[in-house]
Amino acid sequence: MKYFLDSGKIDEIRYAYENYGIDGVTTNPRHIKESGKPQMTVINELAEEFKGKEFPISVEVNPHLEKAEDMIAAGKEISAVSPNFVIKIPCNEQGLIAAKKLEEAGIRTNVTLIFTSSQALQAGRIGARFASPFIGWQEATGVDCQTFMEEILLAYENFGFETEVIVAAVRNGSQIASYAAMGAHIVTAGLAVFKDSFEHPFTDKGLKIFADAWDATAGN
Repeated sequence: MKYFLDSGKIDEIRYAYENYGIDGVTTNPRHIKESGKPQMTVINELAEEFKGKEFPISVEVNPHLEKAEDMIAAGKEISAVSPNFVIKIPCNEQGLIAAKKLEEAGIRTNVTLIFTSSQALQAGRIGARFASPFIGWQEATGVDCQTFMEEILLAYENFGFETEVIVAAVRNGSQIASYAAMGAHIVTAGLAVFKDSFEHPFTDKGLKIFADAWDATAGN
């Protein structure tokens, strides 16, 4: 499974790339806002940071855009900044039309805000590079996303879609492990989520036991 970092902060992204070996980045307008920098500043920083590397970075079009032709124009403008950029397009009718046209023009897309299997199916059918079903938002309201994800992954396997599934809005290590076991291609999460997934209190407890034993051993 590939790990993408869900962030717009260059220091977090650099840290995760250098220390965790992340495989890509997903951004959205909220992440850009949290960086405290203008959109183009963040975009240009990311373009420069990963220049010459195969490292997909999802950048979202203006969420106010409602027509496919406007999303296409915005997507072309963003993609021209860096070959690493993947254009995030909302999963609605106009967004799916835009994603299809962009893919046909050789511009990679990430169809985002997917909440049903039928939405994911169309993203695969049109050849989107990535499809992003959202998990955390749904599970927070009591929705069991197991069947949802199983349907998506099975459909993609059945029909040989080349679209990679990014499990998005992931909130904990349990979700990461669960969807990895299910065969999801990619998980995207914030830095804190990945950090927490690497830790366990029993690991700390065991380490203390072994450290105490080390200190109590003659000759050490």
